[in-house]
Amino acid sequence: MAATLCSKLLPKHGWLPLTQSVRHGSKAVTRHRKPLHIQKQKLLAVTQYIPPAREFPPGAYPSQTKHVQEDNDLTLLMKRELKKLFEDCKMIAVVQNSSSSAEDMMTLRHRLYKHNITVKFFPNKVVRSFLSDSIYCNMGLLFVGPTVMFVSKEPKVKEMLTTLRGSPQMTLLGACIDNTLLSAQGIVSYSKLPSMTVIQGEVVSGLSMLTSHTAYLLQRHPAHLSQLLQQYIKQQSSDGSAEAAPKAEEAT
Repeated sequence: MAATLCSKLLPKHGWLPLTQSVRHGSKAVTRHRKPLHIQKQKLLAVTQYIPPAREFPPGAYPSQTKHVQEDNDLTLLMKRELKKLFEDCKMIAVVQNSSSSAEDMMTLRHRLYKHNITVKFFPNKVVRSFLSDSIYCNMGLLFVGPTVMFVSKEPKVKEMLTTLRGSPQMTLLGACIDNTLLSAQGIVSYSKLPSMTVIQGEVVSGLSMLTSHTAYLLQRHPAHLSQLLQQYIKQQSSDGSAEAAPKAEEAT
């Protein structure tokens, strides 16, 4: 009987209780790395090993020195022509040539020549090299791909736009008109402006109107004053004659 009770009350091998107490929270850390002394830190910094720079074989990387290539005689000749072109011409337009045939180009050149507009062909590399050292450096972005230049000594914007409407393969990119860089939309807006002759006529008419109005204002007051003085003299003369008549009658 006692053996049976002991076997029931005592825990068996491998038996786990129904409830267990679990400890939550971090464990206490008692080992911290102590900071090095300042003298030891300086000593380690001074005695730290610095490996030497690795030497690369020659030719593995491009050289940092730039080799300036001198322009040949043909390039110098084209640059001189471009310089003279920018000095003499007031309108220089850049147009992109989208696979235009030789016959269409000849027809376009003939139509533009009627308005004293000349078509010029220059390599983009030469033009960009010339523009990079000039005041027109911002114009170098237009010379990409097959491009041509329309130049004239006077700004013939309306005639150029009218001629380009008949050539859909030619696209206007921009222009330099009177030392001002304009986009394609700016060129269209520029063409809508009145001509210089009309503006000069309007300015002259406005100035002459102001001059005549000023002369009228300057002459108005003296003329009015003279009229008042004449009227005063007439009144004085009429009053004097009226007073002299009764005196004469009394004397007789």
